Amino acid sequence: MRLIKKAGIWKRFKDNGILEGEVLYKKTTMEVFPIIVPFCNKLKSINFYLVRYKDSLILIDAGMDTEDCWRSLQKILEENHYKLIDISAILLTHHHTDHIGLVNRIVCANPIPVYAHPRAIPILKRDSEYMKRRKEFFRNLYRQMGCGKFGDRQVVDLHNPILLTEDKKIECDIKVAQDLFFDFDILDIPGHAPDQIAFYNRNCKWLFSGDLLIAHMASNAFIEPNLDGVRTNSLIQQKRSLEKCLSLDVEVIFSGHGDILQNPVDIIKERIIELDKKANIYLDIIKSGISTGHDIARFRFNERYEKQFFNIISEIIGYLDYLELQGEIHKEMENGIWQYY
Repeated sequence: MRLIKKAGIWKRFKDNGILEGEVLYKKTTMEVFPIIVPFCNKLKSINFYLVRYKDSLILIDAGMDTEDCWRSLQKILEENHYKLIDISAILLTHHHTDHIGLVNRIVCANPIPVYAHPRAIPILKRDSEYMKRRKEFFRNLYRQMGCGKFGDRQVVDLHNPILLTEDKKIECDIKVAQDLFFDFDILDIPGHAPDQIAFYNRNCKWLFSGDLLIAHMASNAFIEPNLDGVRTNSLIQQKRSLEKCLSLDVEVIFSGHGDILQNPVDIIKERIIELDKKANIYLDIIKSGISTGHDIARFRFNERYEKQFFNIISEIIGYLDYLELQGEIHKEMENGIWQYY
């Protein structure tokens, strides 16, 4: 145990730097102030993190564009004797709107650099050519999965939790996140998003992993196009990213939602095992003679399919890709629709 004086109060820390009884993480060169904002859906919370590194204060992700997130950021700053102008940079794990929400508001008040994966930049800036390719990508994909007019409506009505609307674009310049700045290794961990990265401090054994790993649920491996409009094999990428994290020496994972994970090896292994178990469920469905992505979704999820279309069709396509790579199934195009056998 170590006693450290903070804000005039002595606080008891465990040997691994975790403050007993409070959500605070501190080591010699780095201190983390989690911003945990309750959220009324299965994600449970929106998490982003203020990180003190030597004399710098950085923000990893930026929550949602809501008053709750804004007030929570201000509260954590004030409690730790900082102001908004003390933040020197924002690091983004990926482009989803629940991770970038406060960027414009912060940079408008404090013009600081924003860093992201190079693949994220055209998405965050709502590059017009990419957006055209993206819309056409989903239209063709849903037709090939046998979704028909139902799929066309999803494209037109933007039934997609990753809403890339013009009003959510990042207004400021975005720089490419480089390795070994602020003492972080930058790790590519695609799957949940094609541009997702993690920030790893090997000295602290801390990993800021975006949405790769969530304590209370499996993270969605969303189907999205890369910058050329080509479909990524998201579930396969997700598994490889989990295996990459398993190979690291990590004591704490700072997740984008839910609880912060301590000693996460077991839960990473559990997620990998769950992936293979679920693949067998889809294999049995295909063996029963149900052969299109749309029909598999209807069979497995019934009315939930229409309410959670994007999440479910992403899962179905991800597992179809995974089973095809394993050699368990194959597909043939018939009248513009993929049939799986």
